[in-house]
Amino acid sequence: MHRAAVAAGVIMALAVSSPAYSQGNSQAHKKKAPPSHDPLPSSAAGTSTGGAAPFSWLDDASVLEPGSVSVSVSMVRWQGPDTSEVVVPVVDAAIGLAKRLHLTASVPRVPGSGGVEAGGEIGTSFFSAKIGMFDDPKRGVKLSVSPTLELLGSGVLQSIEPGANRLQFGLPVSAELDRGALRLFAGGGYFSGGVWFSGLGAGIRVNSKVFLSGSFSRAWRRADVAELPSDRDRNEVSGSAAFTVTPRVSVFGSLGRTIATLDENGAGTTLGCGLSLFFSPAIK
Repeated sequence: MHRAAVAAGVIMALAVSSPAYSQGNSQAHKKKAPPSHDPLPSSAAGTSTGGAAPFSWLDDASVLEPGSVSVSVSMVRWQGPDTSEVVVPVVDAAIGLAKRLHLTASVPRVPGSGGVEAGGEIGTSFFSAKIGMFDDPKRGVKLSVSPTLELLGSGVLQSIEPGANRLQFGLPVSAELDRGALRLFAGGGYFSGGVWFSGLGAGIRVNSKVFLSGSFSRAWRRADVAELPSDRDRNEVSGSAAFTVTPRVSVFGSLGRTIATLDENGAGTTLGCGLSLFFSPAIK
């Protein structure tokens, strides 16, 4: 399997927005925010060890071999109903430390909170240790957990309650079922800011150079008042494809579309593309 084929290629994810929520006068006062200003996890053209998932927090359960390094640089464009945002670059890196442990980092550069004239700034970043908890090669079943530190960007801090801690902790859990060329994966977890997330998807290796995948993900935040339903909810379908240029280099892209999501929760279309490099230790 070519690890360089990370979550890539632009494929059409067929999705039709459904009016699951009322958006009457009660929503008129809420600001329509791009994903970089929203506390809910958003999609990105991020790194996946196996090329199956286009999200940094929705991943397969595979772990890099010790000494292996994966680095990708990408850009993401989000288009909402009446606004847009370009995040470039997004840098993702992973390094295998032990047989069932690798470290990852995802750091984006987002538009400045003060507008175009403010230039760019570091957006919400993720730093995690992915731990392989279970791996049964005969059945093709894997399970991993990824304790994660989330460093909120200034745009997110401005959109949540005053005095909120910029440093958040998350615990994503990933499961994977490998059936040769076909791979099924699912994940879910929690971040200390009260955000929950879940998702599932499938990936298929078409040939030695092309890998396609599709997924559905949901992120939500519970209401402060138990009797009231929360309006902090984002649902997204996404498709991606990767093309292996060489055993160490691949190009990738992804296309995502929100469904049943309010504008202030980042409703819109996300397009990502980038380049990934993979280095494995020399075999002696």
